[in-house]
Amino acid sequence: MTYDTEQPVLAEPPVAGSEVDTLIGSLERQRRTLAWKCEGLDEAGLRARLAPSALTLGGLLKHLALVEDEYFTRRLLGVELPRPWDAVDWDAAPDWEWRSAAQDKPEELYALWERAVARSRANLGQVLSEGGVDQLARHTWPDGRAPSVRRILIDLVEEYARHVGQADLIRESIDGRVGEDPPANF
Repeated sequence: MTYDTEQPVLAEPPVAGSEVDTLIGSLERQRRTLAWKCEGLDEAGLRARLAPSALTLGGLLKHLALVEDEYFTRRLLGVELPRPWDAVDWDAAPDWEWRSAAQDKPEELYALWERAVARSRANLGQVLSEGGVDQLARHTWPDGRAPSVRRILIDLVEEYARHVGQADLIRESIDGRVGEDPPANF
């Protein structure tokens, strides 16, 4: 598999693929699993939580939409975040995405996350067409270093894996849906 935004997304990483295909396949599996854990829920489902945590599936969708844009737009390309992130005063409201998700309709949350994922796929495809995973991102850390595309991909896989585990517990508490991977027809 070659990463191509025009090709269908595979359900899981290749068994013996290249490094880039394995990293992208792992990220895509995590994205697919999150989508399955959130699939079909109404406002009550997206706002459900497990005490004592305030974490919700709606908050996870919105947070991961922000993370997609932060990593694959701002960090990878070095450009400003798109709406709605560019209008947030992050100093005054550092957890805005988590809290504000409760006021969003399910279709808004799903669409926000889907648009961010589509943007990420396109941005990553653009960068990978210019070189491999060894190339450096355009945004630098405060100490002047820039992460490689490889590092950004690994960070995203880790971010999703952590949150998919949380999503699994919340979804099970809502309607009993459990499982490691979505069904083949999802």
